Amino acid sequence: MLHHLKHYQAILTVTIIVFGSLYLWIFKSEISEMIFHPENAHCSEAHMFQKITLDELIYPIGQSEVPQPQTLVQRRTDVLTVSPWLAPIVWQETFDPKVIDSIYQPLNITVATTVFAVGKYIQLLKQFLESAEKHYMLGYGVHYYVFTDQMDKVPQVALASGRSLTVLPVPSFSRWQEISLRRMEFIRKAIEDHIRHEAHFIFCTDVDMVFESRFGAEAFGELVATIHNGWYLTGRNELPYERRTASQAYVPKGQGDFYYGGALYGGHVDVVHRLTSTCEEQLSIDKQKSIEAAWQEESHLNRYFILHKPTKLLSPEYLWDKAKGPEKWLRVVRFATVLKNYKTLRPNV
Repeated sequence: MLHHLKHYQAILTVTIIVFGSLYLWIFKSEISEMIFHPENAHCSEAHMFQKITLDELIYPIGQSEVPQPQTLVQRRTDVLTVSPWLAPIVWQETFDPKVIDSIYQPLNITVATTVFAVGKYIQLLKQFLESAEKHYMLGYGVHYYVFTDQMDKVPQVALASGRSLTVLPVPSFSRWQEISLRRMEFIRKAIEDHIRHEAHFIFCTDVDMVFESRFGAEAFGELVATIHNGWYLTGRNELPYERRTASQAYVPKGQGDFYYGGALYGGHVDVVHRLTSTCEEQLSIDKQKSIEAAWQEESHLNRYFILHKPTKLLSPEYLWDKAKGPEKWLRVVRFATVLKNYKTLRPNV
């Protein structure tokens, strides 16, 4: 009886090994045949693989190269690293760049990046692009979309391989607020006409900024917001939300989480399309009622993020004001405002 039992156990073991190996071979074959097509740019990361094998996904880099995470050891204890809704907040030392890049670089990801250079702001575009080529999404495909009313003044900047630039015309405006009020509309149209066919992620930026250190795939997420450098210590009732009930951007006292900057937000292309479409609609309703939110599209963006929680938050490292000087918890500045005179840049100041 014992002899027969051992015989059946041996047969069962062989069967499991054979079918397990067959399943793994089939699964690896399917993964390796997943090729990204531009028309599916709005799909999740799971559909962005381009001939990546299972072994490459599980063992992207040598394990000895990365320190083992310690369950009871937190690398940053001086700052909040997770939101109340469990969205990670990205700070220096909360991620390992080698691990992040080993996961994302094999996926052949393209990142759309929008920037508006209208009126005299065109003079800031060159330093924005040059700094991006030194620090922004290195090792990834990047497609800059420059919105401007002066197409002949867009500077020539040498772009690395796999990086490109498209210039999109927009009207000139007599008020700088009009530029801000219509950005959601222009970005929404660009996504529909170009970006959703060409990119996986999109980040929307301001031109009066420069990249100062690594800004990479650690920022990828479904819906990404950036904590504003001016209000990170302010109580929610004092945050500069739109407080007039007649506006579609209205946020009542007692609500809100963080105040987010309009100079940097992004995420999956289709998710950002929903964001821009919604904000454009709310801006249009306000315009029909002759209401202009306190901080134009930034006010509507903040209400949107209250109702639709970001899945990833970028710390003030990614939106710092150099005029503030250093802070002991600020270990790196990644994206920073440039010092400027608004009176020489804005038409109605």
